Amino acid sequence: MATKYTLEELNTMSPDAKDLLIISLQDQIERLNDNLEKLIEQVRLADQYRFGRRTEKLSQIEGQMSMFDEAEFTYDEDANEPDIEEVIIEKPRKSKQKGKRDKDLEGFETEPHLHDITKEQLDAFYGEGNWKSRPDEVYKRLKYQPASWKVEVHTVKVYVGTSGDHQDEFMRGDRPKDLLRNSLATPSLVAAIFNGKFVNSMPYDRMEQEFKRNGVKITKQNMADWTINISNKYFKPFCERMQYHLLLYHVNQSDETPCQVINDGRSPGSKSYMWVHRSGELYRDKQIVLYEYQKGRDHHIPLEYYRNYSGVLVTDGLSQYHLVDKKLKGIQNSNCWAHARRDYSDAIKIAGNKSPEAIKKSVAYQALVRIGTIYKLDDGLKDLTPEERLKEHQANIKPLVDEYFKWVKEQLATTLPKGKTAEGLNYSVNQEQYLRVFLEDGEVPIDNFACERRAPLSPSLFPCLHNKCVSHITGFILNLFHHIKQ
Repeated sequence: MATKYTLEELNTMSPDAKDLLIISLQDQIERLNDNLEKLIEQVRLADQYRFGRRTEKLSQIEGQMSMFDEAEFTYDEDANEPDIEEVIIEKPRKSKQKGKRDKDLEGFETEPHLHDITKEQLDAFYGEGNWKSRPDEVYKRLKYQPASWKVEVHTVKVYVGTSGDHQDEFMRGDRPKDLLRNSLATPSLVAAIFNGKFVNSMPYDRMEQEFKRNGVKITKQNMADWTINISNKYFKPFCERMQYHLLLYHVNQSDETPCQVINDGRSPGSKSYMWVHRSGELYRDKQIVLYEYQKGRDHHIPLEYYRNYSGVLVTDGLSQYHLVDKKLKGIQNSNCWAHARRDYSDAIKIAGNKSPEAIKKSVAYQALVRIGTIYKLDDGLKDLTPEERLKEHQANIKPLVDEYFKWVKEQLATTLPKGKTAEGLNYSVNQEQYLRVFLEDGEVPIDNFACERRAPLSPSLFPCLHNKCVSHITGFILNLFHHIKQ
């Protein structure tokens, strides 16, 4: 704590001591102001994360800048008054689509119901012979049938030789293999449990109660045991095979998302991670996405996973991925441009209700405009071949990227930006080598959004994972269900 001087002590100080005290106080005030600005930035950014859309796109950020000053923000005195023809939108009348209900219901099993009138009733009403049949009226209704249960009784015929070459040898009828040895579980039952847990986010307790209401006693312990045993027996080899094929792709993408594990031998609150590994976004025909549980996210994890890989690995700018680039021969790390613009977008969001003119003149806004132009051109190249995309990158996008990095270095040399803007500029300079990789390879995407969108752990699906074993099993099952949905 700084020393507090009395008036008498100040009066007895020498001029030089007072000068030093004033300089010291100025430094303290400057530090306090910096800390206050950072705190205000964090509060505004937290409000944006909580109440605003999570986006880095400039067109969408502008709509969030000021909810209450929207008129002032969008006002343009040079804008023309709209004509009456522009204001009144003529709504074309939509004709009712014929056969839509039949198309919606096709593929379902049908159950015919005939509603007829007897000949005696017709004769009594019209008189005998005074009527004829007309085209039938046909309509459809959808019937729901609750889950039904059947007990499969398997009888295996057994025979034994009474004489001859095979006397006293037993022979049994062919029987289907059990999903799990000596278990009641059948493929349809396990599929229903997995669907409830990992697709519809139902806890085992709720499924157990639902089973009881149907007169079936299947405990959550049964379901948990089946989940783990089946995953280890069937899903683990599947994941290993998918990883083998994944590493054959020239471009891979990787990301990690935090999750909580209760019992993993560490102190409460320790972070665990579910890693996402996927094939390059631009490989549209055969997509592979794999999930992997790990206790941390240090460089040993991607080093182990990609130790036999040769190609381009698209990631964010964390240092562990750069170490993979340096330590594993044959791997080139490419960074994500969405991360390059994230600090700039945060700076715009933090600006709050500042004037639109001041925001548009800011370094962060100009950076977002430049990156947005690069994105706009790249978005139009998704359907091209890698060779055509590379040609367009070199001809049209590379000059923009060169100009962007030149501009960033000029900003750092001529101004002293602070906060998120400074973080964004420094990020671009530090990651320049990795941000340029997509320009040299037509199979490399501009960002890692495709991988980030696969982050699997929503709070409703997995509030927390119970232990390390369950976490690995969850990764196996996520792999299976992702490819089923595809």
